[in-house]
Amino acid sequence: MSRLANKPIALPSGVSLNIDKGHVVVKGKLGELTRDFFDYIIISQDDKGVWVKAPEATNVTKEEARKIFKKQYSASVGLSFRLLSNMIEGVSTGYKKVLLLEGVGYRANIQGNILTLQLGFSSDIKLTVPEGLKISIEKDTKITIEGIDKEVVGQFAIVIKKKRPVEPYQGKGVRFEGEKVRRKEGKKASK
Repeated sequence: MSRLANKPIALPSGVSLNIDKGHVVVKGKLGELTRDFFDYIIISQDDKGVWVKAPEATNVTKEEARKIFKKQYSASVGLSFRLLSNMIEGVSTGYKKVLLLEGVGYRANIQGNILTLQLGFSSDIKLTVPEGLKISIEKDTKITIEGIDKEVVGQFAIVIKKKRPVEPYQGKGVRFEGEKVRRKEGKKASK
């Protein structure tokens, strides 16, 4: 059984939750997120917080109920718990990813909702910023992505990073702030 089903998700002040048969709407000071969850997952709210549970097995022994839960519901309960807690955290505090561009001539520029990257290719890379994200650029080489949906923030950061992955010899490329790049030693000339 998923241990996450044994504890509630704390609901911060200023965040409201509306549950309607698997459809959940979370509203907070930063915005609103909606998501449809599995039909068989039970999401309820009380004064302690929000609970995510699997349905109870009836007319079966405890051992059979455990097998049913392990096969069908265990992963779904954990996934639903994490998705719901990410939604609640997103509308209350938001999410942020910081990317660094390392290389000669590597820079970024934002105009409207178009992010332009110069990453050493013959032409610039132009990316449309998804709705709901806020992009800021410092010193042309530090890109900050902010938003309330953890999936959208992370996915857009990965799209940018994949345009020029960090190469291990000189360390050039796009990387996350604080990411350790394992460097390789180049070939040595023979004596």
